[in-house]
Amino acid sequence: MPRFNTTKNNPSIPEGISRNVSYADSNHPELDSRAIHLFRENIWIHFREHGRELPWRKTDDPYRILVSEIMLQQTQVERVLGKYEHFISAFPDFASLAEAHFSRVLELWQGLGYNRRAKALQQTAWKVIEDFSGTLPACQDTLKTFPGIGAATAGAIAAFAFRKPVVFIETNIRRVFIHSFFPKCESVRDTQILPLIELTLDTCKIREWYYALMDYGVMLKQTVSNPNRRSAHYSVQSSFQGSDRQIRGNILKLLVKARQLSEQDLCSALNEPPERVKGIVDALVREGFLDRNGTHISIADIKEQ
Repeated sequence: MPRFNTTKNNPSIPEGISRNVSYADSNHPELDSRAIHLFRENIWIHFREHGRELPWRKTDDPYRILVSEIMLQQTQVERVLGKYEHFISAFPDFASLAEAHFSRVLELWQGLGYNRRAKALQQTAWKVIEDFSGTLPACQDTLKTFPGIGAATAGAIAAFAFRKPVVFIETNIRRVFIHSFFPKCESVRDTQILPLIELTLDTCKIREWYYALMDYGVMLKQTVSNPNRRSAHYSVQSSFQGSDRQIRGNILKLLVKARQLSEQDLCSALNEPPERVKGIVDALVREGFLDRNGTHISIADIKEQ
């Protein structure tokens, strides 16, 4: 049975939501109805008082929710806020995104990083138009067949766009459950967390419940030592500065602006050795991001691939 600590043992957590829930056997916790009620109450109290107002939370449009979820992959909310509305204004629906030249998509994606997501998003738009008559499917398993959409993104889209009572985990949700249910455990696996997510799911307000969990996770990031370090899946990202990933992004940025450059032009602009630039350009050509026409390089029109 769960043991509750209702003392305010962490003064940095906002008033009224300081309960921690812990378990004698965190590998096989058994929650009674009271435990579930108290956990939900904690989350809802915080959401009512501190829930975030975000533009993609104000729409039921599956396309707009898809765009937001792809943008939010590995990217802070503040950066997405600066790009989301502009992107939606340029590409208000699947058809307009599918028909755009990829260079225009990349132009509006600049500043978000991870440019593979922009390519995957446009490819998803094509697939929706060509295979699903312009309507994004609501099934979580079907969503996972789209480019760049994994289990977490598929679950988020199913919950937020279609209000499906699905079970999924992402970084903020993981933080909430490790903090609340595994306070003294190391190497906590998602397979241990997912049954708890399902058991505590508030299916009456599925969309708002997941928003509330995520916002609670954001609060924890700001107020306690990051619980996700105790996840078995936690890893520290390698340095971006000077990496091939940084050079890839800079090459695409230069070509979005100039439309066409030679490899020599790229080497001069990047101040990098020709062999390194050539290797990265070759990879981008193989991956369908760039076209090579003689000595000149340009952004590929991926509709033609």
